[in-house]
Parts: sequence; C-alpha cells; structure tokens
Amino acid sequence: MTSLTLNGVTVNFPFTPYDCQKDYMRKVIECLQTKANGVLESPTGTGKTLCLLCSTLAWREHFRDTISARKIAERLGSEEMFPNTPLSSWGTAATDGDTPAYYTDVPKIIYASRTHSQLAQVINELKNTSYRPKVCVLGSREQLCINQEVMRQESNHIKVHMCRSKVSTRSCVFYNNCEEKSIDKELVNSILDVEDLVKFGNKQRACPYYLSRSLKQQADIIFMPYNYLLDPKSRRAHNIELNGAVIIFDEAHNVEKTCEESTSFDLTPYDIASAIDAVNRLLVEQAKDVSHGDSVSGDFNVDSLNSGLKIEISDIAKIKQILLNLEAAIDSYDVPSDKGITKPGSFIYELLERAQLTYSSKTAVCEALDQIIGHLTGQPGVFLNTSGLQKLADILQLVFCGEPSEKEQELQMQSNTAHFKVHIHQDTSYNKKKQSADVWSSSSSKKQGNVLSYWCFSPGFSMQDLVSQGVRCIILTSGTLSPLSSFTSEMRIEFKVSLENSHVIDRDQIFVSVIDKGPDGVHLSSAFDRRFVPENMASLGNTVANLSRVVPHGLLVFFPSFPLMEKTLEFWRAKGHADRIETVKPIFVEPKGKGTFTEVMDGYYSKVSDPASKGGTFFAVCRGKASEGLDFANTFGRGVIITGLPFPPRMDPRVILKMQFLDEMSRKNTSKLKYLSGQQWYRQQAFRAVNQAIGRVIRHREDYGAIFLCDQRFKNSDARAQLPSWVRPYVRLYDSFGNVVREVSQFFRVAQKMRPVLETKAVAESCDTLRLPDMRSSGFASCSFSQSSNTQKAKVLDAHLPSLKRRRLNEQAGANGMARICIEYECEVKESQRRPANLLDALEQGDHGMGEDDDDAVVGEEKANRLSTLSLQHDKRMDDEMRGGKRKIRLVQEQKKTRLEENKDSRAKTFLAEMKKSLSQVTFEGIVQALQTYKKSDNLDVLLTKTTVLSEDANTHSLLRGLYQFVRAHHKQRFDEKCQELTGQGCGYKPDHSLPKDKKTVLKLHGATDSQAAVALNSPSGTSNCTQLNTQQLNKGGRHLNQQGLGGPQTGSAPKSEVHAAFLADVKKALGAEKSAQLFQAIYSYKKTDNYENLVTTVVSLFTERDEDFNLLVRFGVFIRPHHKKQYKDMLDSLVGQSDSAADVPAPSEDQQRHVSLSPTLKTQSKISNFFSSSQRK
Repeated sequence: MTSLTLNGVTVNFPFTPYDCQKDYMRKVIECLQTKANGVLESPTGTGKTLCLLCSTLAWREHFRDTISARKIAERLGSEEMFPNTPLSSWGTAATDGDTPAYYTDVPKIIYASRTHSQLAQVINELKNTSYRPKVCVLGSREQLCINQEVMRQESNHIKVHMCRSKVSTRSCVFYNNCEEKSIDKELVNSILDVEDLVKFGNKQRACPYYLSRSLKQQADIIFMPYNYLLDPKSRRAHNIELNGAVIIFDEAHNVEKTCEESTSFDLTPYDIASAIDAVNRLLVEQAKDVSHGDSVSGDFNVDSLNSGLKIEISDIAKIKQILLNLEAAIDSYDVPSDKGITKPGSFIYELLERAQLTYSSKTAVCEALDQIIGHLTGQPGVFLNTSGLQKLADILQLVFCGEPSEKEQELQMQSNTAHFKVHIHQDTSYNKKKQSADVWSSSSSKKQGNVLSYWCFSPGFSMQDLVSQGVRCIILTSGTLSPLSSFTSEMRIEFKVSLENSHVIDRDQIFVSVIDKGPDGVHLSSAFDRRFVPENMASLGNTVANLSRVVPHGLLVFFPSFPLMEKTLEFWRAKGHADRIETVKPIFVEPKGKGTFTEVMDGYYSKVSDPASKGGTFFAVCRGKASEGLDFANTFGRGVIITGLPFPPRMDPRVILKMQFLDEMSRKNTSKLKYLSGQQWYRQQAFRAVNQAIGRVIRHREDYGAIFLCDQRFKNSDARAQLPSWVRPYVRLYDSFGNVVREVSQFFRVAQKMRPVLETKAVAESCDTLRLPDMRSSGFASCSFSQSSNTQKAKVLDAHLPSLKRRRLNEQAGANGMARICIEYECEVKESQRRPANLLDALEQGDHGMGEDDDDAVVGEEKANRLSTLSLQHDKRMDDEMRGGKRKIRLVQEQKKTRLEENKDSRAKTFLAEMKKSLSQVTFEGIVQALQTYKKSDNLDVLLTKTTVLSEDANTHSLLRGLYQFVRAHHKQRFDEKCQELTGQGCGYKPDHSLPKDKKTVLKLHGATDSQAAVALNSPSGTSNCTQLNTQQLNKGGRHLNQQGLGGPQTGSAPKSEVHAAFLADVKKALGAEKSAQLFQAIYSYKKTDNYENLVTTVVSLFTERDEDFNLLVRFGVFIRPHHKKQYKDMLDSLVGQSDSAADVPAPSEDQQRHVSLSPTLKTQSKISNFFSSSQRK
C-alpha cells in the first residue's frame, strides 16, 4: 500500500501510481474541494475506477478528520494538542473554510454506472483498497426480490404493486424479517454487491430490496445504475436524497442518451386501449357489487382493504372518460403516413387539457390511477394488463412536475417544455404481440391510431434538475468522452474542471494508421453514396483480407451498422473475399439478438486461444454489444479495423428533430454556455461511437495493438481531432497500402519480442471481464480455454444465463479416456430433472440460431470452425437447445446422431423457419416470446392467448397445430382440444403423449437388459466401437459411473435408486419445475466447489417457505457429504427441533419396497451421493 499527498489530502493507493493516475486523482480532489463540476476522460486500462474510489474516499476521510480537528480546537481553546502539528496545518480545503461543520455534513458519495454488471466490477475494485466505508447498492425488485410469488408476475409494475400490497398487509415473510436483520454485522460491515445481497437475503430469509433501502440511510457511498438518478420517478421511488451529495457518473459516455430517454415517452394506441380495457373490467366488477347491494364507498371488510380500492364508481367512470377523451384528441390529427406532425413542447399541455388533465386535476387523477392499478394487480386469477394505466400515471408525473401556484403555472410550463418537442405520427407497428390477455378485447385495441411522442432533446434538462437539488458537485468520467468541448456543451451545466488523460502505454505499444485506399488503389468510404459501390466493397474486402495476414491472433472489424455489415458480408461471400479471410482467421459475426451472443464469443475466444490456429476475426457493429463493454485484452484484440463512420440514421424523425432543435437553440442562445449546431452533434455521435470501438484494443499496461481507420474521411485533420487524445499523437498517414503492411508487420515483430506472451498460459489463465450492456446481472471473469482434440471428454458451453458466467469444465485428475467422459458427464445437472425436456428449450433465447447443418459433434478446432459463422446462422446453439438442453456426449472416433434425433431436430428447425417465412417479423417474435414465457412459467393459458392470432387465418392453422411439438406432456391433451375448437382439426393427440418424459424413460429402461447397459459402456481401453454413448444410461446412473472406472466387472446396475427417485418425485411435486431446477443447480455447484454455505442457503430458502416442505429438508440429508453431515444435522435441529439422524438417508416407504421387489437389480445408493463419495475418495 502506497500513501501519497495530493492537494493536501493523503491518499492510500494499492500500488505506486503512474503519473497519469496521480493527475486523475488530483482533478477528482479538486472537484470535491472546490465544489466544481468535472468532466474527466481517462483511457481504459489506466486504473480509472481505482483512482476514482481512492481519491474520493480519501477526501471524505480528510473532511471528517478536519471536523474532528475543529471540535478538538473548540475544546482546547487556544492550546495546541499536537505542538509539532499545529491545527492550522490540517487545512480547511476539505470543509471549504466554512463555519465549523457537523459530522452529518460529511457528504455522501453517490456512485452511478450504466449497469449492475459494471457496478459489480467497481465494488470488487473497492474491496482491493484499504478503505472500508459503509456501502449500499440500490437495485430494483426485479434484481433483489426473493418472494417467488411476486417474481412470477410478468411485468415489472405488477411486481411493484404486489410487493407494496404484501408489505402494507405484512404478508411477506421476507419483509417482516428485515428490521431484525438490518442491523446484522455481516450486512452492515461488509461490502456487498447485488448478488451478495441476494445471497444474504436468502440465507437470512430477509428481503434484499428493503435491506438495501435501510442500508442507504447510514451508507457513506451508494452505488446505483445511473437511470435511478436521472429518471425523476425512479429517484422518487428510491427516495434518493441529493442535497450536499457528491455525484459520480462512471462510464458517462452514455449519460447523454439516458438523460434524454428518461424524460421522454411514446404513448401508443395500444397503451390507451389496454388502459380502457382495464378500467372497463373494474367498472363491470363494481357495477355487480352495487347491484348486489354492496356499497362501494361504505364500510370496508378485510377483502376490500386488501384490494386497496377506496374510490367511488363515479370516479372510475371519470377516469374512463379521460382516457376516451385523450384517445380522441390524439387521433383527431390527420397525420401523413410518411411523416408526422411536430409541435412545440408546450403543446403537450394543450393536448392533455382536452382530456381534462391539468395541474389542478393531476393529483386526484394520479391517486385514482394508483388505486385502480393496485386493486387490479392484487386480484388473483387471470392476468390483466395494467401497463397502459401505469404509463399514463408516469406521464402525468413527468409532464406536470413541480407544484406551482396558479400565477406561476404558465412560467413553470414554459420551463418544463423548453427542451422538448411533441411529435404525433401514425402507429405502424401493428404490435399484436402486446395484445391484452383478453383475446376478445374491444376492437379499439386492434385498430390503427396515432402515437403521441414527447421527446427531450437536451440532456441538460436532467443535469440542471440534479444541480437544482443542491448537489455538491457532479463528476462525469469515462474512457471515451472526446471531444470534450462538444460533450460538455450538451450537458448545459458548467464544468470548471476537465481532463483528457494520457495512457499508461509507451509509443511502441500502439500503431494507428489511416488507410484511405485499398491494395487496388480504390478509395475507401462508407459515405451513403459510396458504401454499396462494388469497387468500394471489393477494395475493403481486400484490405481486411491482407490485414488479417499481418495482425496476429484476434482481429476486430467494426462496421457502421448491421445492414451495412450484412450486405458487405454477402458481397464478400459471393466474390471470395470472405473465403480468403476465413482461411487465415475464421470469421465470427456479432448477432443482432442477445440469444447467441455468448456462444459466438465463446467460439471466438476458443479459436484465438488455440495454439494450433492463427487466431480469429470478429465482425461487430459500432454501438453494438461488442463495442460497448466487452474486454478484448491481450491476444483477443491485437487489431481493430474501423470500416467507416457510424453516423445516426439521417431520416429518423428523432434525429431530424434533434438537429432542428439544436439549430434553433443556437440561434436563440444568449447564455455563455454555447449550444452545438445540429451538424456538429451529428458528427459528434459518429466519432463518439468510433472512439468507443477503438477502446477495445489496449486494455492494460502491458497490452499492445494496432488501429486501422479505413475511410478516406479520416485523412481530414478535423476528423482526426475528434479522436481520443491518447490516440491522436500516434496517427500516421501513408502513401500506399504496401507501406502500411510493411510498417505494421515491423510493429508486431518488435512488440512480440519486447512483450512476449506465453500463449499456453494465456489459454489456461486468460480471464477477461465480460460485461454486456442492458443486462440485469453482475460482471464476472470470463475464462476462455482450449482443450486437445485427443482428450475424450464432453465439452460444455454454458446456457446463456443473465450473469454471463462461463464455467471451466472441472478437470478430473484421476480419470482419462472413456472414464473421464463418464465422470465429467456425471458433473452436469440433468436437464431432465430440472423440467420436462422438450423442444421448448430451442426457444430459450429467441429465434436466433436456426441453421442448416445438423452436425453438432464439434471438438477442438472443428468446434471453433463450426462456430465461425460464414452463414451467419448459429445452428449449433439451436441443435443443442432442440434437445431440451441435454448435452450429448460424443466420441472422437465416430460421431453421428441417431436417426430419431436428426428427424426431431430437423422437424423443429424446419417448422420454425417456415413459420418465420409465413408470418410478419412482429407476429413471429410475438409467438417466440409467448413460447419463451410458457417455458418459464408453464402457463398454457398465456400461450393459448398469445398464439390465438394464428387461428384468425386459415392459412396459419397448420402453424398453430405445429406448436403442439413444443407443448409439455401434461398440456398436450388440452392443447389438442383447443386446436380442434379453433381450427376444426386436432394435433393427433394420443394418451401416451401425456406421459412425463421420466416415466417414458423408466419404461424404456425397465425394458432394457442389464447386458445392454454393460455393452454400451464397458470398454477397458477407454474407447468404444459404438457410434454414441447411451446417454439414457448415463442420465439414470449406476455402478458403471463410480470411481472404479469402466474396466471392472459390470453386474446389474440400477438406473436410479428408489430413495433418489422418490425424493425427486416429491421435490418436483412440492416445488414445481422452476424451483426444482434451482435445487439441482445448487447440488451441482456443491459437488464442484464443496461450498456448503451456498448449498444450504438455497436449500433452506426452498424448503422452508411452506411448513409442509420441512420433511424434504430432512430427507435432503442424503446429498450432504460426510464432513458436512454434522453441520447439517445441527442446522436441522435448530430449524425443526429434531435431534434424530436427520442427515441420514430415510428408509424407503412401502411403495418403494414394492418397487424394489419388482426390480431386484436396483441399488440403494443414489447417483449423486455415489458420485460425491467417489469424489471424496479421490
């Protein structure tokens, strides 16, 4: 730990800081001391986050110490307590020289970043410092709620209202425990991120959401996503106090967009129609009560109190009238189909007034809406869409912000709308996938109407709002804020402190070249009139192909947009350029959707890490996922090619209006803060995206790489001036393409000699933080590795979890060959135990990944080549998921699929492809979303409701019936009956279709002889002549899976022990598919990590939610390893008051004994406990 003094403040830093890090910390402290706003740019890899935390917390401690010194001085009078260190030397900078302060005046630090995954990285950095402040991280119920009843709800606002209802009636056991657990030392004194908080909540059975709110009161530093700060309704919901606080926006290059979006809205015809439908439903319900003599406004019984409805039926009718008037007002404008009508921002008040929505009526209407939403979301039974009502309530809070008197209303309205425009345009989405759950809803929800858009065009509106709250200072920091002048002018507040920091790298670590002409001498340009010219596309293809030969390892190629990338790739495939690139560095393409993104990244990492390969090429898009938050350190990103300038779409209404707004404000401007012109903003957006993509290449002090700017417009000095300050000094212009190749070849030869990388070590240990934008989870270390093709084992790509964790396969030291396959397959959690395994899993991540090749048996380099997406179709992902997520184990010698599996995969893929061709994109996505929802919730009603659109047209009846293959066994009969009713033809249902898969498997296994099982697996040499292992036998377990290996004598082995089978059946029945999956995942993690605490946290939360499940908690002792059994028994004694051998295996029931008599070969040891014990012997 190094101590250094900067601006009179002593900062403790984990290591000796570089000069650029000292400069950065000085600027941060200057902002804090002088109460000045700051905009600080420091390139990625310079330790920006660590510097920010250390300097801010050091200043805060100094502030507190100065207060302590003043209090001591007051007690001592004129005497000096420390003669050698007089009080005057303590300085007054920390407290601004104001009158003596109190400890309550010490400012809170509010640290905001874009996503929770980025915040998790910041919190990990904080743990590496010597500072231990009281910490709080704020999250939504979506991330923090652990009440399964609430989390099962579809939309976020329903979760909010259900949570509030349970809290108000104290019917949430987790909330009821909050007060007691909020003072727990483990909670208060620890530095916890969102995942840690949820883990603590599950362990203590206390609500993490309300625990975080209680921590906020005493916290020194509060972490939150920055939309919590910028969105006024989020700020109110979380009760964030800003007076005197220090606000830090990390990764602030996205703040401008978030500021504008958080104060804008689009009110669609569907929103209003769904709100009217919801109010209609309530009116009918209340009318029935009145007709039965129940007074709506009379005394309330317990049910009415729980429903929260405390308004009269006449008020509900008024809300309906307001909605009808609003719909009529918006639709009264005759809007041209090709463009909309634009009005000044103040027009919003005129429009809303036609629906009786004014400042005077705002409070009453909002309260009524809140009452109605709370009542409807609290009703059991059929889901009712209240999103339209919630949206209207949010709009009123935004438009009618402030509480002005009648005299000040006009002034307030002008102030509120100065940065806004109203835009009315036709609704062209025909968004049927969002139709309400009531299929027979009124025609108003299905007709086309106008969309009312209220768009903010100045991020300064939100920034000025923060300043008006009395904050001490605002610090904006990122690796890519250049050009700073244009960035600060957009914010509309004064930034007295600014910094464009240098990098920690040396000149020999970076090569930057402008390539204005390709190898054939053709000028390169992505300008609108040049981008699709064949000569230009061919020249760019030759350029990339040639550079791929001289850039070692990983090469990143960024295109301005998805359409441009797709058309360029199509041209390159047809003309042979793609083949040239592919032969050197296989191509991996960023997918549009997030479904297959992780798998494509895994393939790229694996290929680059493979010592036998020359690397890989990753094609991505500026402003895409890869350009925003992905880490391409070391060999994963030795070169970045920018193929053009990514200007925003010029004809987009919002872009047009933004440019018009800025030009208008520039003409009117009288303040000293200048506005950008529309054209300046337009250019700024392009270069900001370029700078973000460039930032992928050099990620730390010892990294090196090359940047190629392949557009002739980069030759202009004005364009180069927009690049980051750390890049500008290294930009070189060359006369010919040959000179570029010669120079960059020399650059990499020198760099590799001066900074050699042990490639084998990188393969095993290279861990790069993978952080995706708009995702809900924390960032984790992403480890890419490659395995020798002669190692016979199952290689697994993890499912696309929100947390984006990619696990390394557990290396089994004592096993090789065939035995290793069996052991490693045994490590996996059986998908068939989690939930019914069927074709629904193919839709887990949407419709991406439909390909043509059915062969997924890819290991080593063959797998990386397979994932190299010349066809842009990630069919391996689809093939895996078509089997319900079960991971097939294949041998290296002969890897073929059974005819049944091929037919099943092919049939499902063909059906999905046919459906996509037959339906509009919107309808197809709606069907896919419905199937995904069904897969998660197991609610057939939702699926039937959202796929009813297929019954409206005789041409799509076959598609509706085709969905039968995705329906789970216990729903097949009902789905068949529904199809018969809607289309006049069933789906070919048979009684055996309703049998669960495990029962079918048991029947099959009972019909198989023990000798067949032995033949399938018994091979002393570790090889096999069979084309594929019998994975059913592997799934069901038996003696062939124990540590004695496969060479021993194989007698009759049990497919599954009777104890295990009975327990699994009881767990599924008691917990359901979703929670059962959680349990099996916990068992799997326990087997791999031996982490008893994590296992018990999950098990206790699952089995103690209902009293009747306590018996399962006792019986779960069968899975506890011997060295943990005493702990488990003690915990059971404290939970259920039993002192018997709770952690031992319970005796089989009579039914189980009868089962044993029918199957004498069954063994009494379960597959999982057998494997645990064998692991212990190792």
